[in-house]
Amino acid sequence: MRIANVEGRGSLIIDGQVVDVESATAGAITSDPMELVDLRNHPQMAKLRATEECRDVGDFKLGPPVPRPGKVIAIALNYRSHAEEANKPIPTEPHVMVKFSTCITGPYDDVFMHDLEMVDYEVELVLAVGRRGVRIPSYSAWEHVSGLTIGNDVSDRNEQFRPPIRQFSMAKSYDGFGPIGPILVTPDELQERDDLEISLEVDGELRQHARTSDFIFPVPVLIEWLSKYVTLEVGDLIFTGTTGGVGDSMDPPTYLRHNQIVEASIEGIGSIRNRFIAGDRP
Repeated sequence: MRIANVEGRGSLIIDGQVVDVESATAGAITSDPMELVDLRNHPQMAKLRATEECRDVGDFKLGPPVPRPGKVIAIALNYRSHAEEANKPIPTEPHVMVKFSTCITGPYDDVFMHDLEMVDYEVELVLAVGRRGVRIPSYSAWEHVSGLTIGNDVSDRNEQFRPPIRQFSMAKSYDGFGPIGPILVTPDELQERDDLEISLEVDGELRQHARTSDFIFPVPVLIEWLSKYVTLEVGDLIFTGTTGGVGDSMDPPTYLRHNQIVEASIEGIGSIRNRFIAGDRP
C-alpha cells in the first residue's frame, strides 16, 4: 500500500488516485493520518479500491505521512561511504541521536534557515513503526515496520560541532528540519526492501548517491538493537542514517544557501523537494 497525508486526511494512493480512508471505511478508520501507520488497520485498508469519484493525487497537497511521531530516532554513520568520508572508523554498534518531533514537515514545504550559515542536507531512508515492541529479535523486525518513507535530516553544522559540548540533537531539530514523504510505502510493495537506490540533488547537482545495501547496520539489526533499550511505539520514526556526499565533507565545505532546491529520492518511494529559505517563517 501507498499511504499519504492528503491535506490532513489519511489516504491511500491507488493507481494515482486518492482514496480517503475514513470515507471508504464508513468511519471505521478515522481521517487522522496517524491511524494509517498502525498495522492493526492495514488488513482493512488493503481491501480498499479506487472508485470513479476518486481524484488524481496531483490535485492535492501532500503533508508528512507521519505528522506527529512519538519518537524520532536518528542513526549516525550507518553507511560505509559516510564513515569513510568523515574519516571515522566503521562503528561496531549503532550511534544514536534524536530529532524532536516538531521538526517534521511536509515533502514539498519550504525550510527556513533563520540566520544560520552552515545548514546541511542528509538524505535518509525513514522507517515508521507500526507495531509496539521491546526486545524485538532481528528475524521478526520487519513485522514491526508499517512503511518506509524519505527523510532529509537537515542539520546546522555550526551548532552540531560547536564547543564545549556538541549539540547533535538540537542542531537537527529546529522547526522544519525534518521533511519527510511524499508517501509511506509498505515493505511488501518493494521488491528489494534491503537494497534501494538513494540520492540527493541540490539545484539539480547530484550530491549523494548510494544503495541502502551499504548500511553498516541493516534494518533488522537496528530494530533489534534499539528495542533492547527503548520501547518502539506505533508512530515512532527511525531515520536510518545518510550516505556520503554531505556538504560538510566537501572541499571546501559547501552549505545550503537562500532559494536552493533540495530533492531527495529513494527507489520505489519517490522524491521530496524542498526550497531552503534564509530568514524566519513569515
